Amino acid sequence: MQIDHNRRLLLAAAVAGGLGTLAAIVAAQPQERIIKVVAKKFDFTPGEIHLKRGEPVVLELTTLDVVMGFNAPDFGVRCDIVPGAVSRVRFTPERAGEFAFHCDIFCGSGHEGMTGTIVVA
Repeated sequence: MQIDHNRRLLLAAAVAGGLGTLAAIVAAQPQERIIKVVAKKFDFTPGEIHLKRGEPVVLELTTLDVVMGFNAPDFGVRCDIVPGAVSRVRFTPERAGEFAFHCDIFCGSGHEGMTGTIVVA
């Protein structure tokens, strides 16, 4: 009986230590930064998004117009933007520079100019 009790104590200590380590890792992770982006014919607001390298970001995209798209190919993110809904894309920029994004669903005359820039420092 004493051996079982000791094993339980050892197991409980190991689990508690593991949870403490996990909590420390989670606490050390940078928090996601949320940026709201509004798409409308034929513009993104903001048209220039400034990010920090290594900082996780969530873009929350909305539109009141028609269905549009958001495509940032350098980060491998894209989504449809549907009126009345919030579309979210998550990514962490790992390199500095200027990167283009654009609407990739035809939304009318002027669509080809619906672009923006992500600036990562």
